[in-house]
Amino acid sequence: MASIRERNGKFCVIYHYMDAEGKRRQKWETYNTRAEASRRRKDVEFKINQGAFIVSQVMCMRDLLKEYVELYGKDKWALSTYERNTSVIRNYILPLMGDMKLADITTRYLEQFYQKLLVTPASINKYTGQRPRNEFIGTSTVRDVHKVLRSCFKQAVKWDLMEKNPADYATVPKHKQVPRKIWTADTLMKALEACDDPQLKLALNLAFAGSLRIGEILGLTWDCVDISEDAVREGRAYVLVNKELQRVSQKAMEELDKKDIILVFPPETKRCTTVRVLKTPKTESSIRKVFLPRSVAAMLIEQKAAQEEIKDMIGDVYKDYNLVMATSFGMPEGDNALRVKLKKLIKENDLPDVVFHSMRHTSVTYKLKLNGGDIKAVQGDSGHAQVNMVTDVYSHIIDDDRRRNAELFEEAFYEKKNLDPQMHETQESEAAKLPEGVDAEMLAKILANPEMKALLMSLAKTIG
Repeated sequence: MASIRERNGKFCVIYHYMDAEGKRRQKWETYNTRAEASRRRKDVEFKINQGAFIVSQVMCMRDLLKEYVELYGKDKWALSTYERNTSVIRNYILPLMGDMKLADITTRYLEQFYQKLLVTPASINKYTGQRPRNEFIGTSTVRDVHKVLRSCFKQAVKWDLMEKNPADYATVPKHKQVPRKIWTADTLMKALEACDDPQLKLALNLAFAGSLRIGEILGLTWDCVDISEDAVREGRAYVLVNKELQRVSQKAMEELDKKDIILVFPPETKRCTTVRVLKTPKTESSIRKVFLPRSVAAMLIEQKAAQEEIKDMIGDVYKDYNLVMATSFGMPEGDNALRVKLKKLIKENDLPDVVFHSMRHTSVTYKLKLNGGDIKAVQGDSGHAQVNMVTDVYSHIIDDDRRRNAELFEEAFYEKKNLDPQMHETQESEAAKLPEGVDAEMLAKILANPEMKALLMSLAKTIG
């Protein structure tokens, strides 16, 4: 059975077990207090009596991470997630705690480890060569590290390699999310009127009118576009979003056996370690049909005609991948190329500095205002997995209305223009009959609140 021995101010739980070869081995586990050691001894003895005690053969963090990636990561992660998580493991976890014994990893150790990361130099991207924005690892990256470790330890507990997950109760440094800057509809209209690049103009319109991500725009193919005369005339022109363009490392693609890959484009050079691919979306909710305004459908018709003209001019030199957003030779348009064009447009026209993804936020905001807060309809267009991801944007609209409340308050009370405001009933409200027991005055107050009114309208549309 197990025993406790004090050594150098620590308390060791000592017990015997049979290894994988059937040999009897002794194991020492060290704890800071006798109470902790006593609880562990009772746990060991109980599991031995039940025949359920297993001693981990994975001794250090490096071994666990290897098994975690092989058994869990390759099965569960999409390409982008695989690249991001393996990068976090390679750059930040292995160098600092790769040789740590699993038995020595505690919640307290992890909290110290996270603080140490904040004064550790950030790493250069291995595949792109991109330098980090800041000198040291930021709180966002530390939270990514915690997310990987928590998932890894969860699997270790599941595999009986660890008794408990030390990351479950670890305190993670706070991360302050900087709100993304977006354009108003007026600013976007100004930008579109100033834009003389057909590719950028089409991309901006698809991002705004269709709420498409940049990878979804670049991965759009003509077989997923309906811009027939009948569809445009009847207002049912649409694009089907069922894939996206993404640049991935060739190594990651091979390690995942081309999981989720639809098409691999030829590498730009023989020494290139990354390639552009068409892949399935990360979530099922991203697969969707988005109906287009007639003006955007007309832009796609012009784009199609321009491509056909180029094909006739250069013939077989055009590599036809059926892409809507293609270069003059048929290859996929690069996301960096679009971003550079957008930066140039912003600089030349003195526009607010935003990133391309901000167009999606502008789109969601504008649609919610336009349809009176129909969150479900907007979620269908944007492909967000969760409704609350849409309502995060919706809060900006509510803030606008609440600011208007403050202006009305200033005018009515402090400027003494309406010290005794009265509820103004319309003919429609006078004709409406309320159910028995409903307080008309209270209902009126609720509906006078723009936030509550928008919420009730949204719920009514969802139920309907």
